[in-house]
Amino acid sequence: MSPSVAPATAALRNVATRLRIDSVRSTTKAGSGHPSTCASAADIVAVLFCDEMRYDPKDAERPDNDRFILSKGHAAPLLYAAWAEVGIVSRAATLTLRELTSDLEGHPTPRLPWVDLATGSLGQGLAAAVGSALNARRIGSDYRTYVMLGDGEMAEGSVWEAAQSGQFHQVDSLCAIIDLNGLGQSRETQFGHDAENVAARWQAFGWHAIVVDGHDIAAVQAAFAEARATKGKPSVLVARTLKGKGISMMEGKPGWHGKALKADEADAAVAELEAQLVPEDGAAPLTIARPSGVVARPDPKASSPVEPPTYTKGELVATREAFGTSLAKLGAADARVVALDADVKNSTFSDRFEKVFPERFYQSFIAEQVMVGMAMGLAARGAIPFAATFAAFLTRASDFVRMAGISQVNVKFAGSHCGVSIGEDGPSQMALEDLSMFRSVPGCAVLYPCDAVSTEKLMAEAAAHPGMAYVRTSRPKTPVIYEPTDSFPVGGSKTLRSSAADVITVVTAGVTVFEALQAAETVATEGVHVRVIDLYSVKPVDVATLLAAGRETGLILTVEDHYSAGGIGDAVCEAVSPQGLRVERVAVPGVPRSGTPEELMDVNGLSARALAETIRRLVSAR
Repeated sequence: MSPSVAPATAALRNVATRLRIDSVRSTTKAGSGHPSTCASAADIVAVLFCDEMRYDPKDAERPDNDRFILSKGHAAPLLYAAWAEVGIVSRAATLTLRELTSDLEGHPTPRLPWVDLATGSLGQGLAAAVGSALNARRIGSDYRTYVMLGDGEMAEGSVWEAAQSGQFHQVDSLCAIIDLNGLGQSRETQFGHDAENVAARWQAFGWHAIVVDGHDIAAVQAAFAEARATKGKPSVLVARTLKGKGISMMEGKPGWHGKALKADEADAAVAELEAQLVPEDGAAPLTIARPSGVVARPDPKASSPVEPPTYTKGELVATREAFGTSLAKLGAADARVVALDADVKNSTFSDRFEKVFPERFYQSFIAEQVMVGMAMGLAARGAIPFAATFAAFLTRASDFVRMAGISQVNVKFAGSHCGVSIGEDGPSQMALEDLSMFRSVPGCAVLYPCDAVSTEKLMAEAAAHPGMAYVRTSRPKTPVIYEPTDSFPVGGSKTLRSSAADVITVVTAGVTVFEALQAAETVATEGVHVRVIDLYSVKPVDVATLLAAGRETGLILTVEDHYSAGGIGDAVCEAVSPQGLRVERVAVPGVPRSGTPEELMDVNGLSARALAETIRRLVSAR
């Protein structure tokens, strides 16, 4: 060993070499993976897991463990190798990488207790890390959050949304690491190895940026110490590295992204890496620093019942307004409830929560991707976040929503200003795809209240739902039709009108409930009896009620202020078509235009007048 290499540094250098060896072996055994990107970050990860981070490797659920998010999720073999190094998994387990029966998947997912969030769709880890850091503040913990990004990933705009958010919230417990290896998948990255240029960009966003040689163990240790000592702003290590470091056939060379070594190549690479192991004479065994803070176990559940609705029948209240009232009530009942906004709090009425619980209200401004990412990070650490904006703009964050579904995190979404019923603002503001987006996410409950009472009750159901939930609210004021004592379980429905003489069932939700009821009243005077079902739970649907109604009336008509694809019509068809029941649909047929809500509802076939005509036509054709 060179006299200039301290014993502890030598030990960490050897850890990094073993991480490279394990990454090569696991990817070669799998026949796929990214050993080159694992090799570039190995020294940094060695320092993180064996020197810098404070955590208990035997207790993944400990709330004051430091957190690590691997935003560049394709380096998963490196993460698994680090776990093997500290005893979380066995080295034999790393050789099951990418196998169907193994939880060590190609990119990390929360099937593993040490993974907070699924990663690999680049550009998401930093936003989630901001949420994780905000959660530390929420529970009064001194745990730190570390997130590793690839340099190619910085081309994603969501990274810079998150950078702005981290600066705004002054989360100094957050430390990002840029693995600046200079090579992307197909070519050199935007900035190559120009670390000073990259650092200047982060500094411009208000971060404390530290340029470091990512292969110099002592320098990396010093950089992390500097970041830990920095207060009032987050820190970022811009670490110059070489892709494929330590493996001469690929070190610093293009064309190796996502390529596992063949068996003979792997043998040569492992032999080369083993030759880089150095003596550790005089080095004390590496030990993991345990958290020093004393923090309670995960947040207690709701400490008090949710205050019931106080509306009276016939009162006109927009469901978006009832959402805000309910959110504040939920916050009073459960300290885990937090709210996130994208600069529309006075339209979604989430400002009612902010007025009571400003310390649990997080502003992302007009950056819906980072709002959802922050919610994911908060949920992963025990909070119950409600992320609210205009539903049309949640579609901007659809990839984040998709990854939240893969992560199976407890995020609740609320989308307001849905459908053509918003009126004159026009199609850019009308959510007409949101039901489809959220219905496609596994395990996500999709709830669509029609009045203030059902909104408050469904908000409580969403909060209690074990996993993702979406609550769709509307802009127009609608009359209260339910009693405060009514219940609205997820997966249920309400039959609002029925008789033994019914010849058609109208299934609808939200604002069109009232149009359907009025249409039913109109045709009843002509001797046509209509059953009306409020399908407030669009996913899961009340299959039993739908089947019974279809069999008893012979025909189901679905009505929705949404495009046809993926909405209420599809949900009902999936439930009843296997039993041979007939379903007709009314939905927004194409791109709408500006107009009054009344005009738009009518021209798109959703008004009471238009629905009455549709009912007459369908019944007469039987």
